[in-house]
Amino acid sequence: MPIEILMPALSPTMEEGTLAKWLVKEGDEVQSGDVIAEIETDKATMEFEAVDEGIMGPLVVPEGTEGVQVNTVIALMLEEGEDASDVSAPAAATPAAPAAPAEASPASAAPQAVPSSQAADGSRVFASPLARRIAADAQIDLSAVAGTGPRGRIVKKDVEAAIAGGTAQAAASAPAAAAVSASPAAAPAHAVMAQSADAASVARMYEGRDYEEIPLDGMRKTIAARLTEAKQTIPHFYLRRDIRLDALLKFRADLNSQLESRGVKLSVNDFIIKACALALQAAPDANAVWAGDRMLKLKPSDVAVAVAIEGGLFTPVLKDAETKTLSTLSAEMKDLATRARDRKLAPHEYQGGSFAISNLGMFGIDNFDAVINPPHGAILAVGAGVKKPVVGKDGTLEAATIMSVTLSVDHRVIDGALGAELLKHIVDYLENPMSMLV
Repeated sequence: MPIEILMPALSPTMEEGTLAKWLVKEGDEVQSGDVIAEIETDKATMEFEAVDEGIMGPLVVPEGTEGVQVNTVIALMLEEGEDASDVSAPAAATPAAPAAPAEASPASAAPQAVPSSQAADGSRVFASPLARRIAADAQIDLSAVAGTGPRGRIVKKDVEAAIAGGTAQAAASAPAAAAVSASPAAAPAHAVMAQSADAASVARMYEGRDYEEIPLDGMRKTIAARLTEAKQTIPHFYLRRDIRLDALLKFRADLNSQLESRGVKLSVNDFIIKACALALQAAPDANAVWAGDRMLKLKPSDVAVAVAIEGGLFTPVLKDAETKTLSTLSAEMKDLATRARDRKLAPHEYQGGSFAISNLGMFGIDNFDAVINPPHGAILAVGAGVKKPVVGKDGTLEAATIMSVTLSVDHRVIDGALGAELLKHIVDYLENPMSMLV
């Protein structure tokens, strides 16, 4: 019986993806851990590793196919003694097709592997050839091993866990198997019809005009859904401050001249990240996220920074930013931004955080209001530093570099006075940059 290779869920929110590229072909010998394909999620292109060993059978889903649902069969792997000519590949699933009804005939239904401890005929155990060999050498009864592979199949790591005692692995296998087997619910028919009707009515408005229709990719769909959710469900309010940057710019120039020999060049954004991280520590009640029926108050300052890429944006997260030096934050941010633009970030690098920064000052924007990225409690919109006339302490008029910022706040998490306190700490750190090093 061939092993079904399923479309993986490469992030907690992934429901479908694009099979960007096959790195193997039919007939190739594959070992557990070999990279066999590249999968595009809504945010990144990620490598997909084999969990079994064997010979690649039919590649059911061609490379370049978009909208492949999680847990769809994308390829088959042959076990010992099987031949490709004896295996009939299942028809490739059409991405837009609804899920098959529960009463589908047995002939058309995909085989459902039962847990090895409850084999249907009392003797058959679903396990990879490598897992079988390791179990035989160690005299392990496979019927007592819980599988974490596709459809509950036992793989190498399951047997190794059983040999080592494996109690923790056995306990974890049930939710893991459930997560693999769970398929996302199909969109309600009335919702799909409503979207189609809306698209058709908009298109009719532009009949006779010259335009190009641009399909939405996974990233643009996700941005549209999340930001629509944010503006509809998060009670935003906005706090604005002007920040005098002259001391910071002089301090930055002095540091950069000293760090030049090390190849380090700090940006104003690096100071903003550090100031926000320290401000979250100074106003700890603001370092929180909304979690539906409760709030989660974070202890570390995990600060997300918006990075524009072609077709969308990422918000990579700088974890424990309050403990890191400016040079460390600068190097980490450059690395995350570079890999974000190449869509090479792993999900754990752009998920999480309690606070975000969106800086459009480099594009000449004086000020703007940013949309909160759920479940964050706030986001700081940063404008350009502009030379303006200001009244000095002695009452005389002088020129200063002023940067306008707007703090968008989730009122469910942060009230007005707390938001004002958080923003005051950010301003104080940026106007007195030496204090960030103390």
